[in-house]
Amino acid sequence: MSPVFPMLTVLSMFYYMCLRRRARTATRGEMNSRRAIESNTRALPINVEIVQYAKEVLDFSSHYGSENSMSYTMWNLAGIPNVYPSSGDFTQTAVFRTYGTWWDRCPSARLPFTRTPPTFCSQDYVELAYEEPVYPTAVHILETYHPGAVVRILACSANPYSQNPPAEVRWEILWSEAPTKVNGPQARQFTPCIKQINFPTNLIRLEVNSSLLDYYTELDAVVLHGVKERPVLSLKASMIDMNDIDEDEDEEKYGCGMDTLNKQFSVVTLREWPTNGYFDKLPYELIQLILSHLTVPDLCRLAQTCKLLYQHCCDPLQYIHLSLQPYWARINDTSLEYLQSRCTLIQWLNLSWTGNRGAISVSGFSRFLKVCGSELVRLELSCGHFLNETCLEVITEMCPNLQELNLSSCDKIPPQAFNHIAKVGSLKRLILYRTKVEQTALLSILNFCSELQHLSLGSCVMIEDYDLIASMMGAKCKKLRSLDLWRCKNITENGIAELASGCQLLEELDLGWCPTLQSSTGCFTNLARKLPNLQKLFLTANRSVCDTDIEELAASCTRLRQLDILGTRMVSPASLRKLLESCKDLSLLDVSFCSQIDNRVVLELNANFPNVFIKKSFTQ
Repeated sequence: MSPVFPMLTVLSMFYYMCLRRRARTATRGEMNSRRAIESNTRALPINVEIVQYAKEVLDFSSHYGSENSMSYTMWNLAGIPNVYPSSGDFTQTAVFRTYGTWWDRCPSARLPFTRTPPTFCSQDYVELAYEEPVYPTAVHILETYHPGAVVRILACSANPYSQNPPAEVRWEILWSEAPTKVNGPQARQFTPCIKQINFPTNLIRLEVNSSLLDYYTELDAVVLHGVKERPVLSLKASMIDMNDIDEDEDEEKYGCGMDTLNKQFSVVTLREWPTNGYFDKLPYELIQLILSHLTVPDLCRLAQTCKLLYQHCCDPLQYIHLSLQPYWARINDTSLEYLQSRCTLIQWLNLSWTGNRGAISVSGFSRFLKVCGSELVRLELSCGHFLNETCLEVITEMCPNLQELNLSSCDKIPPQAFNHIAKVGSLKRLILYRTKVEQTALLSILNFCSELQHLSLGSCVMIEDYDLIASMMGAKCKKLRSLDLWRCKNITENGIAELASGCQLLEELDLGWCPTLQSSTGCFTNLARKLPNLQKLFLTANRSVCDTDIEELAASCTRLRQLDILGTRMVSPASLRKLLESCKDLSLLDVSFCSQIDNRVVLELNANFPNVFIKKSFTQ
């Protein structure tokens, strides 16, 4: 027989499979459109492109601004542009909390989780709602300062304004790319080529990675273009949509198919093989070491190949450190249930960004911790909006060995729930950034958690008296090494004095945007004298910082590595030269909006101290 005929048979089967797939995924609107084209008995419906600005900012992981203001907050992404096409540093834009790698090079830096897939590099996110659900045709991101941070754009099947939430929430990646270095900080309109999806959406999520940026990225608006009816294939194009053929591959690559991961977690029937090749001749420990380099989905796939590898892949020793954050869109109660038997020895668990919109229930989370919480040392739950008081109570009861707890941006937890944290006396790290923790609960935590070394209270707006909090820290938290008081509104020189006297091991202190601190009281010079181990000090936007403070830092804090004095009008080039000469390890100096430090001075300092990154921001 001629070899042509088998080839034709294969092509026919391939074509049939593609058409069947198309038939399964086609919407009623698309089928009607096709009938209209084929019959030509009526005119095509006019599928006009709709252009929308975000109606509302639904969720985000961090922002530079205050919870009680609009300046530099994510809420600026709602509505029409405020700044674009202008370039520069503007308060009317959306700015995330961090940039560059400075935060990974300070005493509070946390060790990374292994097994993070190379396709996941997101550090922050923001979710935007639009008025009309559409099939996206383009997404325009208006970046006004230091562009290049956006690494992923996703669309959600759930309509945030619908009265009937869907049974399953599906996320699709429209575009994804590794972080890139953009030459220059100038404004741009970023319009990546996006993937077509088979559902309408009015919920868009941007994920960013600012590690390559020289300063904070600033976003002005996100414009969604789309059509109401699913786009029909062009008559000039092939009837086979290659995006549909690769859909399963994309789900595995980018991790947004809930069912796919749950099938991989589940126990499957394994085929009987006469031998296991040469694997059964290798030492058990060696196979375990080899498998430790696989990502979680790959480990689950490998478990389906044979009984020997199934035994290795399900060994709890493979799940001592487990990060599920890269798979946030796929993790639900079923996922946690499948993982329970494998995670009985787990020590580090990262559930950040997971469980929102009903994916993880309180009961599902509680069941998992009751089985797997006894050995937990580190628990990351940032942006876990499913968390409530019951969850915190379960954590404190089921995790007696817990040393690190991250509740960053868990702004749905009620204030009274934080009292439970005081029961975990072994805590060494506690992150409460952007939470509703109240003063009474925090005082109780500080009183009973005397082992604390790292504490973040940035943007905690429910605390009434930070001087009282600082006094309790000075009395009880003698081992404190890093403290984040970003945007605390009422700490004074009295609180700083108590803190500096009691916490003399401090290496990192963030007092950015604390308006009640005044240099004239001597609070900063006293701080420098009492804390000689300081490596990072942020005095961002404190207009009163002066030459006396800088000279005292130069004399007393010679280990200083990072200093932010953005916005001061009282610091001269001469005092900065003394600082740079004395602090040999200094690597970051932010003098943005310092009126006495112009571009000429920055160029001179850069020439004389090339190892220091000296940042001078601008507005035009």
